[in-house]
Amino acid sequence: MAFMPISKQDMKERGIEQLDFVYIIGDAYVDHPSFGVAIISRVLEHHGYTVGIIPQPDWNDPTEVLRLGKPRLAFLVTAGNIDSMVSHYTVAKKKRSDDLYSAGGKGGKRPDRAATVYCRMCKNAAPEIPVLCGGLEVSLRRFAHYDYWKNEVIPSVLVDCGADLLMFGMGEHSVVEIADRLNAGEDVHTILDVRGTCYLCDPVDTPYGAVQCPSYKEVKENKVLYAKACRIQYDQQDEVYGKTIIQRQGDKMLVQNPPALSLTTEELDEVYALPYERTYHPIYEKEGGVPSIKEVRFSITHNRGCFGFCNFCSIALHQGRKITCRSEQSVIDEAVKLTKLKDFKGYIHDVGGPTANFRRPSCDKQLTMGLCKGKKCLAPKPCPNLVVDHTEYLHMLRKLRRLDGVKKVFIRSGIRYDYLIEDKDEEFMKELIEHHISGQLKVAPEHCSAAVLDKMGKPHIEAYKKFQKKFYEITKQKGRDQYLIPYLMSSHPGSRLSDAVELAMFLKQNNIRPEQVQDFYPTPGTLSTCMFYTELDPYTLEPVYVAKKPEEKAMQRVLLQYYKPENKQKVIAALVKANRRDLIGNGPDKLVVPDSEYLKKEKTKKANNGRNSSTVNKKGSAKWQKDRRKGKR
Repeated sequence: MAFMPISKQDMKERGIEQLDFVYIIGDAYVDHPSFGVAIISRVLEHHGYTVGIIPQPDWNDPTEVLRLGKPRLAFLVTAGNIDSMVSHYTVAKKKRSDDLYSAGGKGGKRPDRAATVYCRMCKNAAPEIPVLCGGLEVSLRRFAHYDYWKNEVIPSVLVDCGADLLMFGMGEHSVVEIADRLNAGEDVHTILDVRGTCYLCDPVDTPYGAVQCPSYKEVKENKVLYAKACRIQYDQQDEVYGKTIIQRQGDKMLVQNPPALSLTTEELDEVYALPYERTYHPIYEKEGGVPSIKEVRFSITHNRGCFGFCNFCSIALHQGRKITCRSEQSVIDEAVKLTKLKDFKGYIHDVGGPTANFRRPSCDKQLTMGLCKGKKCLAPKPCPNLVVDHTEYLHMLRKLRRLDGVKKVFIRSGIRYDYLIEDKDEEFMKELIEHHISGQLKVAPEHCSAAVLDKMGKPHIEAYKKFQKKFYEITKQKGRDQYLIPYLMSSHPGSRLSDAVELAMFLKQNNIRPEQVQDFYPTPGTLSTCMFYTELDPYTLEPVYVAKKPEEKAMQRVLLQYYKPENKQKVIAALVKANRRDLIGNGPDKLVVPDSEYLKKEKTKKANNGRNSSTVNKKGSAKWQKDRRKGKR
């Protein structure tokens, strides 16, 4: 099969006079199932609809969205695989020059808040054509939310972008149902009951039985109400018991229907069997291709969802916590396809997903009752009902290793070590270490302070220590030279400077020297972003300390890379501010060796203290007191 049409010439060659859907996208066009655009377009094609792609249109030219003509049914709009603001700006709000989802890796090929800009372009160019928006950017901005880049609470993205419907989460079910109803002649404004969608209506048309969030005006003016709204949104984000949610947006009411039902194993298998080209469109060859394909071209996604539910992660509000998986045969079939690609070298780069080693629900009761509200399956300790089982995943990996043409099968997406270490059967861990690691295994303890980990929704550091011990024991038994590479985060809500010092000492004691450290990034929609903005825990409403000053954030960050010579002065300044001078010096119990500037300051300080002490002693002497009584002082 060929790529979807991207030009009038492509349409002519296929005998298409008018497309059913025109898909406006913020990324370069890559037809690979790791990209949402590829999946949605192939699913629609599979159901008999024609789809044309306009990648990264010039937002300064209002006619760009009509390059393929007006669609018969609707415009589809997405900012791309990631939020355009995260793509464009660092956590320090500095402009990035690169973009892995654009040709040549060059930035500047899409606008800020791309989904909003593209939707408006479509509405202005053809106001009579329905506009349906989806993807991560709009999914996480569907309610009134704190916007880190504006540093204020702003309305639902639907208010600004003008789309007729917003599809949140994984959109296969939603987009097909909407397409079928539009194709049957139904007006988009009457399609108000599709799961996994949001729309705006007049307050008098608000559906009955919905759970109401505090309004945009209320959450903008009151941080307690913002935190309560955030909790409501998360508590209803379950496909079993989740209810319709409403939130007043000025003179309109935002209505979020319950989440879409997860795809069944059979449906997932069908989606991943579609005829993807598995690479970027040839038009990008002259610019060096699209960098984001490199990591996923020879990777396989076997699952969706994540019951790990970290507070700083968007998966729970977007993809959901329920685990759904492809069948073993579906994964094997895709691997066989990889072996037949001309540039395949024998290495499958990943067999994973949001969390690689989840192949079943955390417990069986959630299949009928949903996932527990406000609770974590793994944190702060594993739930007593947790069922840990790697049998099926291990069986599948063994089959993949035996395929003709496969030299090595790696696992590079996240492994939940806290889940793995609870497995009484060590067989999976042994084979993971022996067969599926390329010298390093990346895991995400994130921090060591219990207070910070609680705000992250992560297990306490004892789980990591237990895993670390077992990992190196087995690695030694296997005669391997392999290492754990921990992901770490600085300045997460709840982290004080003293917590960063604690983490730095933990790293030194465990001989861990992280090359990269992620400063907490308050992206839209997450529980951690709610804490960052409100300084409250949305589930307890207790105060949360938040490091917001650039100086303190920088100190927390450099402490985690205390060993770098260029960080020495900043590390010393951080320890002084944290009142931890005891960690400045030589020896295994010290964090940093003092430099000449620090020693000079300390010497001067000591001398000044000595003079002050001498003066006090002199003034307090018996002679001084006698002279004072005689009026000589």
